[in-house]
Amino acid sequence: MSKRDYYEVLGVAKNATEAEIKKAFKRLAMKYHPDRNPDDKAAEEKFKEAKEAYEILADAQKRAAYDQFGHAGVDPGAGGGGYGPGGGSFSDIFGDVFGDIFGGAAGARGGGSRAYRGSDLRYNLELSLEEAVMGTTVKIRVPTLVECDECDGSGAKKGTSAQTCPTCHGHGQVRMQQGFFSLQQTCPRCHGSGKVITDPCGKCHGQGRVQEQKTLSVKVPAGVDDGDRIRLSGEGEAGLHGGPAGDLYVQIHVREHPIFSRDENNLACEVPISFVTAALGGELDVPTLGGRVKLKIPAETQSGKLFRLRGKGVRSVRGGDVGDLICRVVVETPVNLTARQKELLQEFEASLNGDRHNPKASSWLDGVKKFFEDMKP
Repeated sequence: MSKRDYYEVLGVAKNATEAEIKKAFKRLAMKYHPDRNPDDKAAEEKFKEAKEAYEILADAQKRAAYDQFGHAGVDPGAGGGGYGPGGGSFSDIFGDVFGDIFGGAAGARGGGSRAYRGSDLRYNLELSLEEAVMGTTVKIRVPTLVECDECDGSGAKKGTSAQTCPTCHGHGQVRMQQGFFSLQQTCPRCHGSGKVITDPCGKCHGQGRVQEQKTLSVKVPAGVDDGDRIRLSGEGEAGLHGGPAGDLYVQIHVREHPIFSRDENNLACEVPISFVTAALGGELDVPTLGGRVKLKIPAETQSGKLFRLRGKGVRSVRGGDVGDLICRVVVETPVNLTARQKELLQEFEASLNGDRHNPKASSWLDGVKKFFEDMKP
């Protein structure tokens, strides 16, 4: 009896990709495998046919020969080993076809200890505003895992070495049978390294790393802001089995300042002034991070007015121009007045004839009056 076309058997086109061929075979194997269809000769024959087609089309050389010469171009016995002796069980088939899903194909499971990069660490560093703006150098102590100097990171007692894992025989992977599936997973004994330590180091207890407090000097560049990070390469946890160390990330937190607040490159502060200074004008000292400067207050200044002092802010760590200092004046109401001071204020109030002295109050009162008039029916 002539054989059916292999592409027709799997139900794929002649230009099907390797992934499409594998997917098609998986579908047919799930449906017709004898483990799922005991005593069903028809299902067994369909499985043999699908398996033979897959083994030809999944091999690039055999597929090329088949495409050129048809069944005559391939060894009829090469693909059909069949179900039974030499044909492979359901778990064998699925271990080969879907090994990449459960941890890689068998050919990729080499033995030997694998190197792992150490974990990254984070350290929260709190700075004053002055330190963040001007830059500083600080010493920090970081708890971390470092390579054990007793065993040089091997985890084995001096003079001994790790042995091949007897569970996975150095592959680092084991297969587990779950029903008709064969699942490949990391070896639970050696955790994927392929090696076990029978005589562990007394200092690190076989871990290859020990906990230590490491003192580091951190140079904080001028202009850093709250939330910025400084990366110290290789200052994280030590790697395993000769792997590289991780990095240390220093997270900057800037404490709240009693006078200034920061908005990117600008600084801001409130400047309280008396109502006399606000009315008549004057000059007062204003603090900056570089020292005191004079701020001229013009006559008739209103509360909340902003004054900009150019170049008295911050230069960002990323470069650019220096920001400004924004001063917001707040007219302060006097407290704890004497009887005579109250009397003088009353005389001053009585002397203010007309609306020209309080233009905002007059405008506001006019608006309130119109509001109530509009509400009348």
